[in-house]
Amino acid sequence: MAIATQPVSVSVAANVLRRASKTAILLVTAIGLAGAVAQAQTVLHNFTNGPDGGEPQAGLTMDRAGNLYGTASTGGNTSGVCSYPNPPGCGTVFQLSRRGSGWVLNTIYTFSGPDGAHPHTRVIIGPDGSLYGTTSDGGDANDGTVFNLRPPASACKTALCPWTETVLHSFQGFDGEQPTFGDLVFDAAGNIYGTTPHGGQGANGVVYKLTRSNGGWTETVLYRFQGGDGDGAIPYAGVAFDQAGNLWGTTGFGGPYDNGTVYELVPSGGSWTESVVHYFLGASDGANPYAGLIVDQSGNFYGATYGYDGTTPKVYELSSANGGWTYSVLYSLGFNQGIIGKLAMDAAGNLYGTNYYDSPEVFRLTPSNGSWTLTGTWGAGVNPVGGVIFDGSGNLYGTTQGGGTDRDGVVFEITP
Repeated sequence: MAIATQPVSVSVAANVLRRASKTAILLVTAIGLAGAVAQAQTVLHNFTNGPDGGEPQAGLTMDRAGNLYGTASTGGNTSGVCSYPNPPGCGTVFQLSRRGSGWVLNTIYTFSGPDGAHPHTRVIIGPDGSLYGTTSDGGDANDGTVFNLRPPASACKTALCPWTETVLHSFQGFDGEQPTFGDLVFDAAGNIYGTTPHGGQGANGVVYKLTRSNGGWTETVLYRFQGGDGDGAIPYAGVAFDQAGNLWGTTGFGGPYDNGTVYELVPSGGSWTESVVHYFLGASDGANPYAGLIVDQSGNFYGATYGYDGTTPKVYELSSANGGWTYSVLYSLGFNQGIIGKLAMDAAGNLYGTNYYDSPEVFRLTPSNGSWTLTGTWGAGVNPVGGVIFDGSGNLYGTTQGGGTDRDGVVFEITP
């Protein structure tokens, strides 16, 4: 699934989401199951594709003070290289803070092209308390960037208070290209790990590591995907550490049926060895796992498939057994639905996900007597690409690419 590179464009995400339609649907009231407790949805911000950005395609991050941080893939700077496509704009990074009974959005950074363009991943809070993320375009070769954002050294005295951006790495193609939906992750030593769905050998994508070096950062490609029957290709999702320090992830394609894989990377002697843990077959076990993996306290992994070419999306588990791994389908969604953002698990062990194509946009699965049941569904704008996060009270937060007053996406809250 090759994706043509265009000058500072949103071609990557547009190709992944090509079956989407931006239907004019405002945030709706709860779509409850019979007997389910009613939930309340609130729009915290309607994007305008202006200075605040538009079409957010990533989830959110919350700091200890309860502020939300996220990215918008378009809007912001609409001049020069960012005048393409329609809608124009290189995208923004924003902060949402509580003010009385409401929320106020502050655009903390606006991309302009050389510093990155079109962020499709959320920003994460690094060990130093600043923000880290990626852009799919922009940088030295227009193949995307890894960036860092730091707040002003002194307290802001105006509403507009931009942060300082530093490009940590500009991808060149051979070392990765167009990072898309995958979150960055840090190890205990402060090194950064991530993926790109393209670039590398055969343009099948890479897993990379960034290490501090001489006041900057040095990139090392840990693995270049080969594609074909024996390996994965196109890792849209990021990686996750297991309890032994190995990296786990998914590829959207590759394998004998070209339906994607779950893979493991094990460090050994300064290099990393890849093995495919599961090849997706299609109708029976799902296809195209664009979503990344999450891991519970017992070391079990959970993920979801997109459901492409007529296969219904699946929520699945990988559990260790007899020195290997057992793949189980926990729940199958219906047609005209698709999961892109990674799942979230609450303290009770319930799984939450987002459905890109059709309502309900947010769903909850609950384990009971060895099976999983759909126990909650909620409407939330149009086309959520990223997953949801929780606050300390169990409220859910996320974004949608479409919907809202201007049809340019929203930030939403679901309150029990």
